Amino acid sequence: MFFDVRNRLRDLRREFHRRPEPGWREFQTTARIVEEVERIGVDDLAVGREAHATEERMAEPTRAEVEPWLERARQAGVDPDLLDRTAGGHTGAIATLEAGEGPTVALRVDLDAISLTEADEPGHRPADEGFRSEHEGHMHACGHDAHVAIGLGVLATVKDSGFTGTFKVVFQPAEEISGGGKSMARSGHVDDVDYLFALHVGLEHPTGTVVAGVDKPLAMAHLTATFEGASAHAGKSPNEGANAMQAMAAAVQNAYAIPRHEDGMTRVNFGHVEGGTASNVVAEEVTLTGEIRGETTALMEYTRTELERVLYGAAEMYDCDVTVRVVSESPRADSDPALRELVSEVAADVTGVDTVVPSAEFGASEDVAYLMERVRERGGLASYLIVGTDHPTNHHTPTFDVDEASLPIGVELVSDAVVELSRRYRDGDRIR
Repeated sequence: MFFDVRNRLRDLRREFHRRPEPGWREFQTTARIVEEVERIGVDDLAVGREAHATEERMAEPTRAEVEPWLERARQAGVDPDLLDRTAGGHTGAIATLEAGEGPTVALRVDLDAISLTEADEPGHRPADEGFRSEHEGHMHACGHDAHVAIGLGVLATVKDSGFTGTFKVVFQPAEEISGGGKSMARSGHVDDVDYLFALHVGLEHPTGTVVAGVDKPLAMAHLTATFEGASAHAGKSPNEGANAMQAMAAAVQNAYAIPRHEDGMTRVNFGHVEGGTASNVVAEEVTLTGEIRGETTALMEYTRTELERVLYGAAEMYDCDVTVRVVSESPRADSDPALRELVSEVAADVTGVDTVVPSAEFGASEDVAYLMERVRERGGLASYLIVGTDHPTNHHTPTFDVDEASLPIGVELVSDAVVELSRRYRDGDRIR
């Protein structure tokens, strides 16, 4: 089979690792996926705009932010027709195999990288072995390069298996900014899906461990708050200004004082601030970038309501205006027990797996929740799997790397689960 050789998976993963691209700018990544999918051979391939409900995209970058990545793709020789299909940053694709009567099963994998400079020092394997990021300031520090390689491997393996039914691989952009899940969920491409899998490598689970389904992902929203006041000379006439910097500082302090909730965990954080002009000028405009999370969607909404109250109160206190904008968000979506059970059974026979964990708490957020919700709304089931991988440092760090021995484990695990769903369907033992 096309993906039987471990070196093939390794080489693909390293190729994606060399050319990381941020959310909604994965032009080269999408082009390479399309090339591999066409080589495998599918019945339908929706690319770019065809794979999204455009009006549902979130966290869209500006044209000025997209253009350098588009030009880089042009210079790299990406097919102009494909660039037309991904115009405006409509990256990603959905590949579909049709194999007769049976269930419709889907796998979602994510594509985007992180804005982080990769380590370039002895002992960091990508640097030592020549596949460090070629796009300075960006790297695959979360394993999405491995996810794409696994997704392609599963597609090829399922095609060559005894699977009957319909199988789809959703190559989703912009996960790190929670931007692409909703638009792909609302595109119509998953409306017929009976079973949906998503996966992540690592997350502190070592190579050889499989988590059959995660629980308690946090609902989340990214937002910005722009305070607008009035400038003035900070020494001569500070009283004539309305200090946006002071309003921002009060808002940050009070945001972290939002009461915790008796029903579960909540989080609030501001990680970036930008504004002001000079030390002797009362700041006229300051923008905060932050996020809120909750153990449930309701708890996230509680935190957002309280945070907005804090932001508006701080603006009023210092005679400023504030504009609050939700950039992107995602709900909570747990894995279905019946599908977790099937994955546990399959995982026990997968080569290289020595530990099967039926479920584990996630503790982070994922916009695949929109796809999981969409499938469930139509009577389907969904599970978010973890394929363990040894990683020398934590996710989202400059020295993050994955154990490439986990790649064939991921391919075999998901492929076997997809084929098993097909077998049970034929035997009249459909999982519900």
